[in-house]
Amino acid sequence: MENTKPDWIKTNLKDSETAKHVRQALQGLDLNTICVEGRCPNIGTCFNHGTATFLVMGSVCTRHCLYCNVEGGIPMPLDSNEPKRVAQAVKRLNLKYVVLTSVTRDDLRDGGSSFFRSIVEEVKMENPQTKVEALIPDFNKNKSNWDKFITPSVDVVAHNVEVVRNMFPKLRPKGDLDVSLEMLKFYKSMGFTTKTGFMVGVGETMEDIARLLEEIAKTGADIVTVGQYLQPSKKHWPVSKYYTPKEFADISNMAKEVGIPITIAGPLVRSSYMADDSFQQLQAQSQ
Repeated sequence: MENTKPDWIKTNLKDSETAKHVRQALQGLDLNTICVEGRCPNIGTCFNHGTATFLVMGSVCTRHCLYCNVEGGIPMPLDSNEPKRVAQAVKRLNLKYVVLTSVTRDDLRDGGSSFFRSIVEEVKMENPQTKVEALIPDFNKNKSNWDKFITPSVDVVAHNVEVVRNMFPKLRPKGDLDVSLEMLKFYKSMGFTTKTGFMVGVGETMEDIARLLEEIAKTGADIVTVGQYLQPSKKHWPVSKYYTPKEFADISNMAKEVGIPITIAGPLVRSSYMADDSFQQLQAQSQ
């Protein structure tokens, strides 16, 4: 398709004062936020809300999804000091809500579930008033590893399905949509607030989106995010369509119709976009 982006998807990616402030606050901690390094267009909005997203357990992924710009290969060993550094960064930035996410670590026996839990627990211990959302991988598709992650320190357990079912084999050859849906169902059954997200514009139809929303609703997921896929480079999967704001509103309505409590859908929405706001909306609904 034509590479020209529509007006509603264009953003100013110049380094902001907010990004500079975050870099300064993190200086010396050997940590980065996806918000800054990924040049996220929503950085100002999220940081002004006291929200940020950290990438933990390294920056090299053991999987090779065709839409993702994260480096693939053999990761470095886990850093035993990382939990304390992340907790300190959350404190330094005075975050009210933090999202912790990671690369997939198929090289680790438990997929990194125990280590990820230790980061969540350290962040909460150091910042007891901060809400912690964990955007986790599938931990080697192993239910016993899902068990190892369980901790009362986490406020939201998130796991992204990423794309519709018929695009999964092409774009996520090492993933499994049924495993992802089962994982969401598992954490919901354990009493956690659950969240998932996916991208559109990779070759799906509205019927495909409707079917995926129905499958997500059956897991009991509380929050869903839907955003426009943007091709990171010419080596990645091409954009097949740019959805209009009206179409994103239609997707939100479809999600509501199948019983999903909170849906955040829009051209620039990412999985951690306005994470604090969606969590507060959910709490307000349940009161």
